[in-house]
Amino acid sequence: MATTTTTSINTGGEDRVLATAQQIVKSLNTPKEVREDMLLIFSSFDNRLSNISNLINGEDSKAEDDRFDAAEKVILRCDSNSVEGSRRSLNCEESQVEFEYLLAVDEILKRMDELSVRSDTEIVDRAETAIQVAMSRLEDEFRHIMIRNTVPLDAERLYGSIRRTSLSFPVNDGEIVDDDFESFSEEDRSSTQRFHERGASIGDDVSVDLIDAKAVDELKEIADRMLRSGYEKECVQAYSSVRRDALDECLAILGIDKLSIEEVQKIEWNSLDEKMKKWIQAVKIVVRVIVSREKVLCDHIFHDADGIKEICFNETVKGCVMQLLNFGEAIAIGRRSPEKLFRILDMYDVTADALPDLEAMVTDEFVINEAKGVLFGLGEAATGTFVEFENAVQSETSKKPMQSGDIHPLTRYVMNYLKLIVEYSDTLNLLLESGEDDGFDALQNDNDNDNSKLSPVAHRLLLLISSLQSNLEAKSKLYEDNALQYIFLMNNFLYVVQKVKDSDLGEVLGDNWVRKRRGQIRQYATSYLRASWSKALSCLKDEGVGGSTSNTAKVALKERFKNFNTCFEEIYRVQTAWKVPDAQLREELRISISEKVIPAYRSFLGRFGNQVESGRHAGKYIKYTADDLESYLLDFFEGTPRVLHHMRRKST
Repeated sequence: MATTTTTSINTGGEDRVLATAQQIVKSLNTPKEVREDMLLIFSSFDNRLSNISNLINGEDSKAEDDRFDAAEKVILRCDSNSVEGSRRSLNCEESQVEFEYLLAVDEILKRMDELSVRSDTEIVDRAETAIQVAMSRLEDEFRHIMIRNTVPLDAERLYGSIRRTSLSFPVNDGEIVDDDFESFSEEDRSSTQRFHERGASIGDDVSVDLIDAKAVDELKEIADRMLRSGYEKECVQAYSSVRRDALDECLAILGIDKLSIEEVQKIEWNSLDEKMKKWIQAVKIVVRVIVSREKVLCDHIFHDADGIKEICFNETVKGCVMQLLNFGEAIAIGRRSPEKLFRILDMYDVTADALPDLEAMVTDEFVINEAKGVLFGLGEAATGTFVEFENAVQSETSKKPMQSGDIHPLTRYVMNYLKLIVEYSDTLNLLLESGEDDGFDALQNDNDNDNSKLSPVAHRLLLLISSLQSNLEAKSKLYEDNALQYIFLMNNFLYVVQKVKDSDLGEVLGDNWVRKRRGQIRQYATSYLRASWSKALSCLKDEGVGGSTSNTAKVALKERFKNFNTCFEEIYRVQTAWKVPDAQLREELRISISEKVIPAYRSFLGRFGNQVESGRHAGKYIKYTADDLESYLLDFFEGTPRVLHHMRRKST
């Protein structure tokens, strides 16, 4: 009897010890591996604890099975292929993935990690099925969350953030020809000038949300489960396909159309110019803002998967970047004409600025090589277009003279063109080849600088202006009237000098160049006076009439006055139609004429006027006083033809 009692007491004590040890291990809530180590330690102290491992493991196994069953139930209830899921699939599609669902996926993944090759095949099959169902739903939800939470691009705000410097230049559509020049008059700037933006940049503080920030963490949670489940490919495809469409929409909002190279090359110039402007702005916004933010978004969602996020980002932005590059390539290989130069240079600059940012973000060698190729092509197109302009200036041989000796459209076009070229000096100096000797002799002593040390742009500018001047001298020969030749040259050379002085061209050409051109204009003025007034002044000489009061002398005097009147009236009729646009030059010419003609006429009239006035019909020969002539000179070079005989006044 005693033995039985002792055994019972021992058995009860053992149960209590086991229960206490079991409670201690459970309360510590330690990982399974740690618990097993603790149980081994306990059993080494007391053989009564040798069965505790089996007890606890048995309970753990049951708990794991219960959690697995519960997780499986959560996942399968949204499976349209299951009985219960078919009844609830609509609600599952309409609602976001709940936290409970993600925990269920975690539980299945955890169980799969613990399964071994010798595990129950039924459990393995059930786990794989659950994961397949879960991944299908998570992929769909991943897409839907991105689509629902995509933030439309605010193009107006981004355009407003671009800092611009506007430069104006009148452009034409096609080759430099005389008829086109006629539309470039500065009096009609509003309809002929286009504005080029230099130095336009987008602020470093400009940022946009591509996806609502509240949804980003949820996308990260889903992506994390898909990657852990081995569904990297599906996750990347889902992300990149949705985001590619979103970036395409961004380009459409920015005004970038999907066009083939052939389609671009068929667009007429005015429309193409607008598309080039939009492209320049779009490249700045896409690279500095959109692609940059896409990189941040991709890095956040795929934070712990470096290889995956790199692939995903490259796949996402490739289409958007390539669409921009295709347009750049179409421009680079298109027909070269002078009016395109500044837009091409803008495109080159913006591509050069964007390339380092692209290289820092995009690791797809194909895309980067394409970008480098487009940059090179735009550089080649710019230099080729510049050469086309040089050739056009040299070979422009229009035979239509300006009727009034006014500034030729070629002069306006070239000088406005050269003013803008100076603004692009940094870029062109990189693109143009230096060390060319063509025309070097013509440039000697033409400016203050050592010509051998001129930058490529300065060298080419000097050659261009030299070509323009030679062309103008050739065009002056189209006038039959020698005096008008010099008026034409004065007008055009003065325009060139003023454009040089009023722009950065002055720094390139130097003060000595300007002084020499002004001296040349003064020489033209002297030549004008000689060509225009020599015949009239010859009538006021004393030879053949001085010192005699004979009838023969009086007849000669009358003839002299008559001839002078005829010369002056003809000059007045012709030269009031001539035009000198510059007010200062116009006044200086009138003063020069006055200083040359009026004293000679006043002196001749004073010496011989009495001899003519004493005879009959004196008013027929002495029509004007010196003051009359002085006042008539004010009508010269106004571009309005006048006839003097309507205003004859008889001398008193």
